[in-house]
Amino acid sequence: MAGKNKLKKFSDIDTFPNVYQNHNTQEPTLINASGEEVDMRNKWTTEHFKNNNPLILELACGKGEYSLGLANTYPNNNYIGVDIKGNRIWRGAKTALENKIPNVAFLRTRIEQLALFFAPGEVSEIWITFADPFLKKSKHRRRLTSAAFIERYRKVLQPGGLIHLKTDENVLSDYTLEVIDADPEINLKYYHGDIYSEPLKFPELEIKTYYEKMHLEKQKQIQYLQFTIN
Repeated sequence: MAGKNKLKKFSDIDTFPNVYQNHNTQEPTLINASGEEVDMRNKWTTEHFKNNNPLILELACGKGEYSLGLANTYPNNNYIGVDIKGNRIWRGAKTALENKIPNVAFLRTRIEQLALFFAPGEVSEIWITFADPFLKKSKHRRRLTSAAFIERYRKVLQPGGLIHLKTDENVLSDYTLEVIDADPEINLKYYHGDIYSEPLKFPELEIKTYYEKMHLEKQKQIQYLQFTIN
């Protein structure tokens, strides 16, 4: 039954007008809901969102809870949740369609391939919320704040573009601070090791995903970093 449900979700997102997919990671092609190959580089705001508002990505968005929350909080921004798992994207995309949230879309692709689908300087900000911390030291390059990923973000972010990290893992936050310290082109703008210990400085931090709620029930401290890269 679970397998059939997953197949139905894959079938559904093929028709969702707010989902774009790279079906073959070996080929830099993007497919829209009409099954057409499209080039969206430098066209996301004008052709999909039909405006010139800032474009903001959530990486490893899962079910898109944070993307949806941001889109509702800031209707004058455009948001794209990025994930490789189509059955996860299905939930966020379906919710956006059901609730008529026009300023959020979803991109199914590997995060390593961002530069294939976004033009230089096209992205204003990037959010990374409760991403896999890859706790084993041998897998540190797979962390979404590794130097290798920072280089990929540089290719699509506008100069001085913000990156946000929200996590419950000390390993990931400490590692990120080390990456920031090692790169003179990165500027740490804000860091808090326990954001709920005092009134929140940024309203978007009020958004809580399923996993964050679960972490809070276990009395884990939620950390937040905000930095820019040039």
